[in-house]
Amino acid sequence: MADKVLVTGVSGFIGGHLAAELLRRGYAVRGSLRSLSRTGEVHAAMTAAGVGGTDLELCQLDLMSDRGWVEAVEGCRYVAHVASPFVLEKPKDPDELIRPAVEGTTRAVTAALDAGVERVVMTSALATMQFARAPKGHLYTDADWTDPDDPRLNAYTVSKIKAERAALELARERGAEDCLALINPGAVIGPLLTDDPGTSITAIQQIMSGALPMIPDLRLPWVDVRDVADAHIAAMTSTSAAGRRTITATDPMSLIEVAAVIREHLPRASRKLPKRTMPTWLTWLASTFEPQLRDNRWLIGQKQRFDCAPAEALLGRPLRPIPDAIVATGRSLTERQLI
Repeated sequence: MADKVLVTGVSGFIGGHLAAELLRRGYAVRGSLRSLSRTGEVHAAMTAAGVGGTDLELCQLDLMSDRGWVEAVEGCRYVAHVASPFVLEKPKDPDELIRPAVEGTTRAVTAALDAGVERVVMTSALATMQFARAPKGHLYTDADWTDPDDPRLNAYTVSKIKAERAALELARERGAEDCLALINPGAVIGPLLTDDPGTSITAIQQIMSGALPMIPDLRLPWVDVRDVADAHIAAMTSTSAAGRRTITATDPMSLIEVAAVIREHLPRASRKLPKRTMPTWLTWLASTFEPQLRDNRWLIGQKQRFDCAPAEALLGRPLRPIPDAIVATGRSLTERQLI
């Protein structure tokens, strides 16, 4: 009988790729949805990924409800907690994001530990380290922590910090530190399995669709979604991932460089790409009005460095080249007529 993995948030970008890769490797997957009305969407995503659904079952879970968690983890050897609330527009009340993230994490980890699963792999975010105040040229590692009280942060980043800390604290209280592993991806891009482009891909979608008159010098630490999925699977069994946070991201590449990759490799999809770059001062001014720029304004023109060696050791190979991930993203957006 195949080992079963509970994947929360299976309809999401990372969750879908993770479920598909698990099925591809012979695991059985129980995927959770907030609403079973998305069942057809999940099966379509698995078809797009080229995997059958014979070892896929779906269940309904709500991050804010106790119902169903015990049943969801029953019979599972591993749990991948990928689900997390996210909204593109900043909520008036930050707790709209923070509470579901923390409470959902607590429910997932508690249920998993109560059931005696071998490993809980939680999807966190590079943002829990990336915005720690540090001197210029600092190499960010898993020892860095973003201060959740930093006034620069948006509610999403605070939610990821507090959820990650809640998971670590709960594992410590239960004496189960080695049963928890955290994957901290940067801006996740890559081939789409559905018509939902996800949050990080929105930045590429905007420049390809001509939504921005100029390209801002915003540098983001990209990572291929397939590497993120592979890292989750490796972390299920690797002793090196036990009890630790693993940065899964490359050093930042600017949107200007992203556009150059698209022009070179996808010329037919480059017609709407802005031909001008936005000066740094204008990018700062635009960040007053554009939410995505505002939330990342201190990254404008900045060059950060991240320690990806643990992720590459976990994977047993280098992370995929980001230009390849950009091309895969651009092709998906074009094929699905999302630009």
